Amino acid sequence: MRVVILMGSKADREHADKIAAVLKTFEVPVEIRIASAHKAPRILLDIVEQYDREAGSLVYIAIAGRSNALSGVLDWATLNPVITCPPPSQSFGGADIFSSLRMPSGIATPTILEPEGAALLAVKLLGLSEPALRERLQHYRDKMLEQMQADDRALVSGQ
Repeated sequence: MRVVILMGSKADREHADKIAAVLKTFEVPVEIRIASAHKAPRILLDIVEQYDREAGSLVYIAIAGRSNALSGVLDWATLNPVITCPPPSQSFGGADIFSSLRMPSGIATPTILEPEGAALLAVKLLGLSEPALRERLQHYRDKMLEQMQADDRALVSGQ
């Protein structure tokens, strides 16, 4: 069981680290790699082939902005789930997000904008075959609920 985070460039590292931090709280092994679908597609395909040969559950998270070919090429190259989590951008008035949202037919990469959300989707996918991981996810949700209820009680009591 693991998550491989593929970044289009080292500029995406901070975004990748946020995803990895959430995954580590669930004790999910994470590897972060750089591979550009535009600049070095052969390297990307070699990386995917290497991971896909190894045993165990695997989810990829692709981080690429601007013209996001990474998640589409990655999805086509593997039968494992691919989640797209583009870094925040103000370029082109934020319109570069469309390159992550509009994928060609036959490509199935959900786009999650928040690093925590991308990590949680990966946990859910891996949890389909890992009961202990599903338990950790339930505990995570229970803690969120407890915090919300505590915040509500504090609000109602005027604190």
